[in-house]
Amino acid sequence: MYLSKQKRNFLLAMALGLSAGLATSPAMGQQQGEHPHEKQKWPQATLQAEANAEIAQDTVKITLAAELSDATQTAVADALTKTLQDTMAQAKAGAKGKDIQISSGNYRIWPMNDKDGKITNWRGRAEILMESTDFVAASELAASVSDRMPVADLRFSVSPQKRAKKEEALLAEAAQAFRDRAKALAEAFGYAGYSIKTVNLGGSGARFEAAPRMAAMAAGKASMPLEGGTEMVSVSINGSIFLHSAQKSTSQQ
Repeated sequence: MYLSKQKRNFLLAMALGLSAGLATSPAMGQQQGEHPHEKQKWPQATLQAEANAEIAQDTVKITLAAELSDATQTAVADALTKTLQDTMAQAKAGAKGKDIQISSGNYRIWPMNDKDGKITNWRGRAEILMESTDFVAASELAASVSDRMPVADLRFSVSPQKRAKKEEALLAEAAQAFRDRAKALAEAFGYAGYSIKTVNLGGSGARFEAAPRMAAMAAGKASMPLEGGTEMVSVSINGSIFLHSAQKSTSQQ
């Protein structure tokens, strides 16, 4: 059968296009996010490992507070603002050259009502927040301004820098524990080894504070030694693995 040159070129182009499509289809299947081991139908297992450490709290957060009352809202606002400004100036002057951060806290004014709902007077509360890793300096500074704004609350915590450093060390421990557990699991079920499919990282912390010392300082105006508690920091790793046989059977291929 005689075919024109134009028709032969058209049929050749169609054949080449079909061949290219067939050649690229397997690669497209691998781009769908399939794990190469999933097609081989190896058994899978999920497991978790964890590393923990108890670390000392190295940061204290002190709340100074003043509460005032007067007949009018304006009178309370003026007196509370003056107390806050004077105390803040004194605290910042005392904190110069020391590792103490000072900032304003809550500030609010509210009416006091009698049983009939009538306003009898006004009350106000202002706070100053201190944060430091130097417990001695923070205690002395809080005591120096306690005549204006006494300590209302204090809490201990672990600084972000110290926590991050400890979590970095715990991550290495948790990762090794995960690998050890995966290897032990594979051996326990008679498999030659494993490969990791997915890994998820988690963590948590529990705080233990020295509550009796907190109450003692909050109740008094004199400087006293501060002693923080401890926190339990943990890093956990959970994930899934493929279990490998020494020689793949026909059903696994």
